Amino acid sequence: MATNTPIVIAHRGASGYLPEHTLESAAFAYASGADFIEQDVILSKDDVLVVSHDIHIDTTTDVAERFPRRQRADHRYYAIDFTWEELRSLRVRERFDHETGRPIFPQRFPHNGGSFRLCTLEEEILLVQGLNRSTGRNVGLYPEFKAPAWHAERGKDLGAALLTMLARHGYTQASDNVFVQCFDPVALKRLRTEQRSGLRLIQLIGENAWREADCDYDALSTSVGLRDIATYAHGIGPNLERILAGLAPDGSPRLSTLVRDAHAAGLAVHPYTLRADALPPGVPTIDALFSLLIGEAGIDGLFTDQSDTAVRFLKR
Repeated sequence: MATNTPIVIAHRGASGYLPEHTLESAAFAYASGADFIEQDVILSKDDVLVVSHDIHIDTTTDVAERFPRRQRADHRYYAIDFTWEELRSLRVRERFDHETGRPIFPQRFPHNGGSFRLCTLEEEILLVQGLNRSTGRNVGLYPEFKAPAWHAERGKDLGAALLTMLARHGYTQASDNVFVQCFDPVALKRLRTEQRSGLRLIQLIGENAWREADCDYDALSTSVGLRDIATYAHGIGPNLERILAGLAPDGSPRLSTLVRDAHAAGLAVHPYTLRADALPPGVPTIDALFSLLIGEAGIDGLFTDQSDTAVRFLKR
């Protein structure tokens, strides 16, 4: 399912330049020329779909300062314990280590700079659709519903809530400009079968050690696993390391067969995450990484923190 021109997906918005998953970050990504903007989605205590990468919110907000007594026994702060009114009062910061307070990417937007806020999925949909109307472009959505099994254990059907919100704004079928992604194959299959969703689904593939879902990502990455994915999904979103399989004796990156195998199963391949300020071993520049993945591996799309760099590369 290879395409001539890969799609550029703004990873958490323009997260290389502004605090992730804020409306400002989404607007910057739109202006940079991205084809799709990603939204990670979780639920608040009062069932509002919130755009945030993690089920806990103490690595991107000042929640520990604002609500110091609301941590759980594991000393983490979870979005599901807060109403949307409480969540919207928080200040969003550049991602940091919740134990040390140090930013993950020190050279990015100043840790305590700006007055950024969390946003709802509906707010971001309205932003993208409004910009599509005013610019004449057709930028798409790329939501990921996070930890659906964890939400289900707490009585919340995150997948169904996401489909309802997308349908409210006109996204119901494969021709609509949206992809829905998830690490949990059971949850994705449920969207396709029980929920009868016609949207394009993407099976995310990570490492088993991450414990994103109760599944074996190594098995999903085999030819047999990929053929099974093709029964319910449009494509896969593998972590970059599953395509760049170590280094050759001369120090250059080796390519795995994953892209070729996925294409043989009829699947598109949208790897994550390409970062100009965190390049993989053996890759000297972000353009070299684009050349490797697009020109040699033949990917169909890519998640990047700096979508402007991919847009410029593809224009050249």
